[in-house]
Amino acid sequence: MSKEFHQIVWDDRLRADLGEILRLAVREDLDHEGDWTSRALVGDNAVGRAEVVARQPGIMAGLAGVEMTLQAFDPRLRWLPEAEDGQPVARGGRVGRIEGPARGILVAERSVLNLLGRLCGIATLARRYVEAVAGTAARIYDTRKTTPGWRRLEKYAVRCGGGRNHRTGLFEAVLIKDNHLALGARGPAGGPGRFAPAEAVARARAFVNSHVPESARPAMIIEVEVDTLEQLDEVLPTGPDVVLLDNMSPADLSKAVARRNACNTTVELEASGGVSLETVRRIAGSGVERISVGALTHSAVCLDLGLDWLAEDVA
Repeated sequence: MSKEFHQIVWDDRLRADLGEILRLAVREDLDHEGDWTSRALVGDNAVGRAEVVARQPGIMAGLAGVEMTLQAFDPRLRWLPEAEDGQPVARGGRVGRIEGPARGILVAERSVLNLLGRLCGIATLARRYVEAVAGTAARIYDTRKTTPGWRRLEKYAVRCGGGRNHRTGLFEAVLIKDNHLALGARGPAGGPGRFAPAEAVARARAFVNSHVPESARPAMIIEVEVDTLEQLDEVLPTGPDVVLLDNMSPADLSKAVARRNACNTTVELEASGGVSLETVRRIAGSGVERISVGALTHSAVCLDLGLDWLAEDVA
């Protein structure tokens, strides 16, 4: 396999991102006044247990962040997980238990369910795409079409579902897209012109070799987007790591794979645009190695999870 983008795991950077989100979540729900309802109806010293339950089947993601979420609202709350990220859970399956002050459980409930619902929804959709291309050479990748502030968390959820992470941000790789080609060749006066894809790849490689630290160069991916088979023919001899084939039909994708195989087998091909659960298997059948799917993050539906009191334990 050729070069790979950084694959996200649950680490300090994810915890830092979640911390930023939780600061906003606490302010959104409690502001300066707190939870009037719980203060009115629940005793100061009431404690209890509640369980988080899946209302529908899905793939778990975000469980690693539940304890941190609880602690943001009440440090006395305890999280007792009964599933793991990446694990399938059936409808009615218990994901974990929360124990501690009853008011704290009520205050944290929505943020816990928001976190898990969003991330589990992404993981569940990613798993459907991965299963749809099983047995082919294709791997499913996400994109940067993510919720502002949630990018690493959402990309982590894609990984929980069995998908792979495309670049996390602009800092991670060189990805020459159509707008770079259209703008890049304009002169100081903004005159017309555009880079040819092959020229752009050559310039990008020269820039990487002169500006990127030597230790980081081997991992730096250079990818270029093309719209036509003729552009692909032009760019293959320059040896980019990946060529993104934008909005090509399955028939043209198959032709692209054949042309790549005849010219430069070290280059991987990525299909993008018009990818859905209905089309992804046909796209994978063309022989491309990568399929990027914006829908994994921008169109995933939250998984339905709920919190149920274990009422007999409330005191």
